[in-house]
Amino acid sequence: MWEMWGMAFALVLIIEGMTPFLSPQQLRKTLLFVLTQSDNTLRGFGFASMLTGLILLYLIN
Repeated sequence: MWEMWGMAFALVLIIEGMTPFLSPQQLRKTLLFVLTQSDNTLRGFGFASMLTGLILLYLIN
């Protein structure tokens, strides 16, 4: 069980690290765009991301 959590965390770090490594300038532009969004918009994106993750987990299992 702990091995799976470790692997999942490692994959998150790899995926999250790809954008700043491959395109740091685009990451800066994206972060500036995110800073201009309202709290409700960011919550909506967060909710959609969580819901998508739950659906993917359900479909995989």
